[in-house]
Amino acid sequence: MSTEHGTWLPDTPLILGTMRLLDHPELLRARTLAGWISHQVDQGLDVFDHADIYGDGACERHFGKALATAPGLKQKVRVVTKAGIVLGHLDTSRWQTKHYQAEADYLRQAIDGALQRLQLEQIDTFLIHRPDPLMDAGAVASILEQAVANGKISHIGVSNYLPDQWRWLQQHTSLPLVCNQSELSLAHADALFNGQHDAMLCDRLRWLAWSPLAGGQLAKAVPEELVSEAREQTGLCLNGLAVAWIRQLPGSPIPVLGSLKPERIAAASAGACTSLPRPLWYRLLEAVRSAPVP
Repeated sequence: MSTEHGTWLPDTPLILGTMRLLDHPELLRARTLAGWISHQVDQGLDVFDHADIYGDGACERHFGKALATAPGLKQKVRVVTKAGIVLGHLDTSRWQTKHYQAEADYLRQAIDGALQRLQLEQIDTFLIHRPDPLMDAGAVASILEQAVANGKISHIGVSNYLPDQWRWLQQHTSLPLVCNQSELSLAHADALFNGQHDAMLCDRLRWLAWSPLAGGQLAKAVPEELVSEAREQTGLCLNGLAVAWIRQLPGSPIPVLGSLKPERIAAASAGACTSLPRPLWYRLLEAVRSAPVP
């Protein structure tokens, strides 16, 4: 299994995140959601991001029910899902506290649970959702290897890991870690200057950029005049510019769009296939930082 840049999800401009699926009751009927998924696939967006904690599993269940209503649809989609966070209200111990559980038995059950909820025979990519200081890397690696060997998952990766954290896990398995899903946007760009992005390139991990639109912060940070001038040159709105800015980085990070609104998906899709002039790329960063780039 190669880890060369571009061999994992090489034609994927954008990943659609399902974290806010429950905020869209109009999509929750199985056949309606199946039609929405099919439409996205027809637009070239066939990768969907999940996690077991999204809606306490409800997002995966709705997605799975939708796939079950449309024969052949599950063969057209690729699913990334994550596990390893236990929220406080789901902690069955007396402590009722949020904690991380990158533990062999827990992850084994998490993979089986995700397959059941999603009604899939195989998950394309399974990620450990957060670094767990108590993780037994050897035991976790063994469980992931078994899941790949048994055809339950195809690829493995991590989420929100720093270089030494993913390297410690990588040392314990011959399977490549294909990606790290971590925050990246115009408003959260320190990783481009502190070596983290370079480490991902060196280790051949694809960056899956969550919160690529910075949770609505950009509208306050980027002057309207700059957005207007940039739109005149590129044809992109601010959201499109934010996605184009990410995609232009070496390694072509893939934005994980948290919004399911049609206009934001369209804007992000346009940005994903547009190259920005280099001075504009830096000008946008300068505007968000309210200071010259370092």
